[in-house]
Amino acid sequence: MLLQQVRRFYREAAAVPAEAGWELRLDGRAVKTPARQPLLLPAPALAEALAEEWSAQGEKLQPARMPLTALTFTAIDLVRPRRAEVVPEIVDYGGTDLLCYRAAQPSELVERQRTTWQPLLDWAALTLDAPLLVTEGVAAVEQPQASLQALQRAVEAEDDFTLAALASAVRAAGSLVIGLALARGRLDAEAAFAAAELDETWELERWGEDAEAAKRRAGLLAELQACGRFFALLRE
Repeated sequence: MLLQQVRRFYREAAAVPAEAGWELRLDGRAVKTPARQPLLLPAPALAEALAEEWSAQGEKLQPARMPLTALTFTAIDLVRPRRAEVVPEIVDYGGTDLLCYRAAQPSELVERQRTTWQPLLDWAALTLDAPLLVTEGVAAVEQPQASLQALQRAVEAEDDFTLAALASAVRAAGSLVIGLALARGRLDAEAAFAAAELDETWELERWGEDAEAAKRRAGLLAELQACGRFFALLRE
């Protein structure tokens, strides 16, 4: 959920303890979400980080410089009332997970995919009880129903705030496994980006990068970094 670009209307932003968590207050007034819901945060570290985002704004609020606030608004206004829709949307990525579709050649790319992606699939199998099948090419492979159910349980177990960032990370990476690995600290944002962009990086190493591709990749990295920081703040 994006913030509108408006003039700064406050002098100070602060994180304040509340009865049901932590509040963000601007000049002493509690902030509400765009849907007019109370902005109550489950972790003090996240509340402090939001206060820093708001304090760092200039004369106008810049939405691109407030990714943690945007994820918070999404969690409260979009994810919380729509969990029954959001969960299956995320889980669907597990049925066609990027990590399961491998190249047949050249051998260097095959090996890079194996060494980068297979440990993540092994982690999903061991940690989430969700072994996934691997295939070559783009023809769809039907994943075991038990594995998809295990992935669904993993997603359903997350709270609204984690789920909001997980949805963003999964969509950005095109992989449920990468998203869950980032959410649970198995990967940092840079490693998640490297895994998600492995094929594209391979191509760029050979043919070079144009301005449009560079902009897209920078945006993807920034999104994964915001999600990674959001997860870390929730864990503190």
